[in-house]
Amino acid sequence: MLIELIPLLMFVAICVFLMFGYPVAFTLAGVALAFAGLGIAGGVFDANLLKSFPARLYGIMNNYTLVAVPLFVFMGTVLEKSRLAEDLLENMSKACGRLPGGLGISVVLVGTMLAASTGIVGATVVTMGLMSLPLMLKRGYAPSFACGTICATGTLGQIIPPSIALVLLGDVLSSAYQQAQLTLGVFNPKTISVGDLFVAALIPGLALVALYIAYVFFTAWLRPSIIPRVVIDEQEEQVSLLRVLLSLLPVLLLIGLVLGSILVGAATPTEAAGVGALGACLLAMAKKQFCLQRLREVSRSTLQISAMIFMILIGASLFSLVFRGFGGEELVHEFFSQLPGGVFTAVFLVMLVMFVLGFILDFIEIIFVVVPIVAPVLLAMGVDPIWLGIMIAVNLQTSFLTPPFGFALFYLRGVAPATIPTSQIYRGVIPFIALQLLLLCVMALWPGLVTWLPQQL
Repeated sequence: MLIELIPLLMFVAICVFLMFGYPVAFTLAGVALAFAGLGIAGGVFDANLLKSFPARLYGIMNNYTLVAVPLFVFMGTVLEKSRLAEDLLENMSKACGRLPGGLGISVVLVGTMLAASTGIVGATVVTMGLMSLPLMLKRGYAPSFACGTICATGTLGQIIPPSIALVLLGDVLSSAYQQAQLTLGVFNPKTISVGDLFVAALIPGLALVALYIAYVFFTAWLRPSIIPRVVIDEQEEQVSLLRVLLSLLPVLLLIGLVLGSILVGAATPTEAAGVGALGACLLAMAKKQFCLQRLREVSRSTLQISAMIFMILIGASLFSLVFRGFGGEELVHEFFSQLPGGVFTAVFLVMLVMFVLGFILDFIEIIFVVVPIVAPVLLAMGVDPIWLGIMIAVNLQTSFLTPPFGFALFYLRGVAPATIPTSQIYRGVIPFIALQLLLLCVMALWPGLVTWLPQQL
């Protein structure tokens, strides 16, 4: 009976050590090796399983899909340094100035375009916080609402392609799908690609943007005390359509190159990431924001972020190997199969656990630790892998906003004025978390919202 509890104890140990602030990658690997050593000493773990770990490492090194990660990170970092969003926000805010909550709507729209061109949450939140937060406060927006809008808009990079989370999820779900097929004793040549997830995420991502805009609009209309009607000088407010289009053109061109090449099948996500990285450099050169010093800064930042992601992936791979060696996967499968309600209850429980874990864990940790454990079981129960991937992505998007460890909250706290208390930032994101959960429920009730577009291509 104690042996059956070992996988559960491993998971609890991971959560405890992470809450103490230990590095994620080394915590995953250290806990795995500690339990493996105890298991070998107690005769309940096969030491030969550890011999397969070098092959797993080679598989990570040889994974063509994962090459897209540093390329997308590089692209997003270049765009962050090139100040591409400044002109865009200025022109969009003037164009939307007459609408209730026009500035807030323009923040959502510009954040959406940054998400679709960078895919990095931190870059979007910091950029929008530096540019739009002072302007929103100057226009009389309530600090909590302004902070909530910026944080939530920044998290759109989690679901709107190209998204680093979708790249990582695509790789993990592909392995989980193959494992589920082996469990069922069938062979299906179909694979789960990152491109499939990119296509499937378009409609849910745009639906979430529409929910944000509707919330800002109706809040401005119904509660002018939070978003006052600002009277702008006519001369200042006018902005030509040509000027707006010219500010949109670079971003739309880059989005078209990256996403368009994937959607039409002209390039894989990895190839499109390379095109995007080159396109970002060309845009930075056109704005005269590219030099050797900036390239050095971008390369160093890309290296640090990519190294962190891949070290976590290596640690999670070792954790997953030891977890399965103790029979953890069979334990999870048996638990899910005994739940009343079948697949619905299993999916609901997984989504609930991921949402709760989002309060204390980062999305990368959940993708590499939790998804490899539960995804093969759910896929073997007949759950659509594309639908499951987007459900997980939207769910993990909330982890950026849920206190106390929501990363979007930390990013904005770092650039927000000291006069804005952290409690106001927490209060401001609550309605947007509710909107994300609403979208999650809608996708659960109407899976076609996710699966329709990939079926058309």
